[in-house]
Amino acid sequence: MKTIQQWLAEYGESHQNATNKTIHWICVPTIFFSVVGLLYSIKLPWVAAGVQINAAIIIMLLVIVYYLSLSRTLWIGMLLFGVLCLYICYLVEQAGFIPLWLFCVITFVLAWIGQFYGHKIEGKKPSFLKDLQFLMIGPAWLMSFIYKKMGIGL
Repeated sequence: MKTIQQWLAEYGESHQNATNKTIHWICVPTIFFSVVGLLYSIKLPWVAAGVQINAAIIIMLLVIVYYLSLSRTLWIGMLLFGVLCLYICYLVEQAGFIPLWLFCVITFVLAWIGQFYGHKIEGKKPSFLKDLQFLMIGPAWLMSFIYKKMGIGL
């Protein structure tokens, strides 16, 4: 199994261009959020502590276990970001101006257009075309920069 450092280094190879990096800072969190939102829209027949359980909560637990297997600290940042995404889903759903699933489909499509444009500028294919696990590494790659600025090791 690759270490988090190996995953991040390999991901970084196709993310050198400054414009592509900026696009990724916008689009990767947006894609992560939109996937959480689509899963949040799948309500499960369970209520725990007065909270309607949805697929996002279950999948988020599995995702956090994956990040924990890669890093003793990075999973905490990913957990916090995941909880923020769940909260924003709740707010969008409560606002009622647009169905959450539709909002997430629109943002998902727009963010992927941005991602592919960034890779066109970069001149390199997206990493996930090589290995689907890179879809999980992208958010961790961004979080690793936040950790570095904060002086937190991976």
